[in-house]
Amino acid sequence: MTLARIGTALAVAMSVAAPALAQSDIRTPECVAPANPGGGFDLTCRVAQKGLEPHLTAPMQVTFMPGGIGAVAYNMFNTTRTDDASAIVAFSTGSLLNIVTGKYGAFTEQDVRWVATAGADFGAVVVRADSEYQDLAGLMADLGSDPASVVVGAGGSVGSQDWMKGALLIRETGGAPMDMRYVAFDGGGDAIAALLGGSIEVYLGDVGEMVSHLESGQMRILGVMSPERLDEPFAEIPTAIEQGFDLEWTILRGFYMGGETSDADYAKWVDAFEAAYATPEWAEVQKAQGLLPLNLAGAELEAAIADSVARLSGVASEAGLIN
Repeated sequence: MTLARIGTALAVAMSVAAPALAQSDIRTPECVAPANPGGGFDLTCRVAQKGLEPHLTAPMQVTFMPGGIGAVAYNMFNTTRTDDASAIVAFSTGSLLNIVTGKYGAFTEQDVRWVATAGADFGAVVVRADSEYQDLAGLMADLGSDPASVVVGAGGSVGSQDWMKGALLIRETGGAPMDMRYVAFDGGGDAIAALLGGSIEVYLGDVGEMVSHLESGQMRILGVMSPERLDEPFAEIPTAIEQGFDLEWTILRGFYMGGETSDADYAKWVDAFEAAYATPEWAEVQKAQGLLPLNLAGAELEAAIADSVARLSGVASEAGLIN
């Protein structure tokens, strides 16, 4: 199904090996998570904060800049912080989709510098531990018979990547995406709070951000939108595909900088990531956050972004989000 498979090639990309490098001298390194704490952007920055620690001369600070599911941050780094040498900003496949559909204004993917990846993540269909839904089949049956009877939510507005996950669920039942009863939140953390509070019944999230929450026993994943089962701690969770539903959503997670960042400052960050990629500690950080190895930096990431934007343009057109 073309609409569902937007990034499988990225998910199976080989890790980039690089020789160990000296620490990058970056003053007051900062990772900007463009949402409230607790969601996928927070997770992405935590990977950089911990994974890059041995490769930076100063500790990294994580700051939060919610607004428009990344739009506020993207605008800032295209206006007032275009040459900020100290800051990287977390992004995901959803950010690229927002760029394609014009939700970040007139700015395009060519207006920033793409630095490196944190890893690959996958969509997940999540419910509370006490939910009536014990498997994906039960949820899909209700969505198929009466989509408005199920309140679903996520950290993104209509047309966002999280909304697209819901659209895929509805389409798989033969229904129309606009029939979905969808509640938008400004980040995964807010949506998770709504799920636990009972405001929504289903959270359309990402596997990686579920690690700590699953350990608490408050939520369950009905299905993972990956091409095959993941390793621990998700090995016991079935994929949507093996449950009979052709649903797949791969998420690229990474970082960008302002478009006017100098080559020298940009190279410091690329070097730090490439040094980290070559260590087993980086792989351990990825695994702890539920991410799969997808290690691309500098020119290799820029090429992957160009390919992903082209793919997403096709997806958005098919979904009726753009002409």
